[in-house]
Amino acid sequence: MDPSRSARASRSSAASVEVLGREVSLPVQVRRAEAFTAMYAVPHDRTQRLIADSGLRALPVLPGRAMVGLVFVKYVDNDLGPYDELGVAVLVARHDAALPVTARPRDAWRALRSGAAGVLIHELPVDGEFTCAAGRGIWGFPKQVGTFVTDLTGSRRTTRVDLDGRRVCEFGVGRGLPLPAPGLGLALTAYSHLDGVTRATTWEMNPTGVRSRPGGARLRLGDHPIARDLAGLGLPKRALFSTTIANLAMTFGPAQAV
Repeated sequence: MDPSRSARASRSSAASVEVLGREVSLPVQVRRAEAFTAMYAVPHDRTQRLIADSGLRALPVLPGRAMVGLVFVKYVDNDLGPYDELGVAVLVARHDAALPVTARPRDAWRALRSGAAGVLIHELPVDGEFTCAAGRGIWGFPKQVGTFVTDLTGSRRTTRVDLDGRRVCEFGVGRGLPLPAPGLGLALTAYSHLDGVTRATTWEMNPTGVRSRPGGARLRLGDHPIARDLAGLGLPKRALFSTTIANLAMTFGPAQAV
């Protein structure tokens, strides 16, 4: 199925949308998911060029460095049905944030503390047609349907992702130390850019069973264009830190063009 066609969700009311003949109520609730992530410091200038079409600005978390994350999520119980996804996320300034044009790392950390930062979901392979259609049609997330081979049973969580018969990556995260979860009310602005439109979505999270450590990730890239983009940022390399989340509840509100 062509994702650009399957993504056409028509709004039927202020509180729901129709996706492939099925009504989806908003906000969309994720009652249970499991996740693992790794965050990388990468060249700021290359990152900015990669996301330039979105009109957003990558935040400089270190001198000359932006932050890019790989985020795997296994959705177990949610309004769109079970599925796996792997996101490539970039830490950005909110579109309406009053930050200096040439923001420095201290400006970025202030933005994080004040809520003036967001996350651009730059790539988002998934393994389901319905979630692909919903993600593209409701929020403009750049979902593509691929195949996942995932193992969450061992001390190292792993996934292997293929799109269009080509390898994107093999990605895994080891077990870290327990951390206190931030609790209900953690919210970010999630951005997307699809078909020339940049959108913002309120993304609320309630993680429990959080473990983290410096480094701790393994990444092997394939030959898919997403892999080439990641290689252009200098990956694979040592992660700044990696995290596993045993249980993640989330809420996704409607999207607005910015």
